[in-house]
Amino acid sequence: MSQQSRGPRRPAKPYRRPQKDPVRLLAFEALRAVDERDAYANLVLPPLLRKAREKGDFDGRDAALATELVYGTLRRQGTYDAIIAQCVDRPLREVDPPVLDVLSLGAHQLLGTRIPSHAAVSASVELARVVLGDGRAKFVNAVLRKVAQDDLDGWLAKVAPPYDQDPEDHLAVVHSHPRWVVSALWDSLGGGRAGIEELLAADNERPEVTLVARPGRSTAEELLDEDAAVPGRWSPYAVRLSEGGEPGAIEAVQEGRAGVQDEGSQLVALALANVPLDGPDRTWLDGCAGPGGKAALLAALAAERGAVLLASEKQPHRAGLVEKALHGNPGPYQVITADGTRPPWRPGTFDRVLMDVPCTGLGALRRRPEARWRRRPEDLDNFAPLQRALLRTAIDSVRVGGVVGYATCSPHLAETRAVVQDVLKQRPETELLDARPLLPGVPALGEGPDVQLWPHLHGTDAMYLALIRRTG
Repeated sequence: MSQQSRGPRRPAKPYRRPQKDPVRLLAFEALRAVDERDAYANLVLPPLLRKAREKGDFDGRDAALATELVYGTLRRQGTYDAIIAQCVDRPLREVDPPVLDVLSLGAHQLLGTRIPSHAAVSASVELARVVLGDGRAKFVNAVLRKVAQDDLDGWLAKVAPPYDQDPEDHLAVVHSHPRWVVSALWDSLGGGRAGIEELLAADNERPEVTLVARPGRSTAEELLDEDAAVPGRWSPYAVRLSEGGEPGAIEAVQEGRAGVQDEGSQLVALALANVPLDGPDRTWLDGCAGPGGKAALLAALAAERGAVLLASEKQPHRAGLVEKALHGNPGPYQVITADGTRPPWRPGTFDRVLMDVPCTGLGALRRRPEARWRRRPEDLDNFAPLQRALLRTAIDSVRVGGVVGYATCSPHLAETRAVVQDVLKQRPETELLDARPLLPGVPALGEGPDVQLWPHLHGTDAMYLALIRRTG
């Protein structure tokens, strides 16, 4: 066939370089760090944002959008995976992780923000061209056009099994939590659909930034003079920053006189500090002190009473963070690097002991949304022996008449009541105190004697606290 018989050839389209979008490029970089390095977004994102500001690429609105894209994508990852799986022609595990990150970012813009659909698709395709190449950008374009054909409610009706047929799987897909986490949280709450739905929804909300005014160095009144600051709900030292508040810009935070600390963590420290004691009250211990938030508050409270805090942390780098948090404390304190299961101090040394043990962190899924996908049920078995050993150490370390606070940032019963009950069965010289009166004004604390805080009920992380007195 001659060239002429084919008809005139169409002129080739000129190659267009992909346009780099600094906001979406940064969000993609953060997601890759979370996936490849098991990093946490709350540690990865701030330096990326700071670098972008220094280069002049970002203003405040850009930073807010990048933050929403990263955290929104991570929180809704399970839901978006279920939707994307319906729009690709292969099992999701066969999609390259960088491609899946671009698809998830696009899905969040389409289904979780007010960005117009055409803009969400075109921006995602352009990002794909930059980070993946033109070939895979076409794949991204095809998939996201399918995603854009319905809204979130429409997709959930298609991909989530009916509640009546499989309640846990329905909640897992709709609220983007692994099924085993849904089951564990439901057990901890004690049943009922309304409560678990409210909790899972709260886990997907952006948490407020809460500050603590460290006694003797700052006051809540000083922090309330800042823009966007409102009083805390429960702690007299707490101040909340409404959306847009930047803690790093506050002078008291820069100087270490105040810090960022969830109100649940403040309540745990305050409850331990306020348990009535008979006899001396001179020596306190924080036995798992890193990264130092509770230790800083306890040290300040101890200084007001003429007491001394010993802050012990096994990991040297975390002990360094504790030292930094306590620097400038108005009274004496000491920070040491030590294994809490093999303590260097003598038994019966302390009047008050806090043991905030390592755990799965399921109580802080608002702040660390990637943890829900990273944790596995077998992690509970790995933590269990350590948690029990540390509680035994705490009981050994306190004097007769002194008090121990056992705390976790997890509501999982295997990390809370099961640990306390197992250890106290073996320790008849102890009694479990009613912790609820030590959290005055805080509602919905259950039947006691221990306390479980909840994001949907208290606006805090899901902190657990049991108070134990040594009686012999």
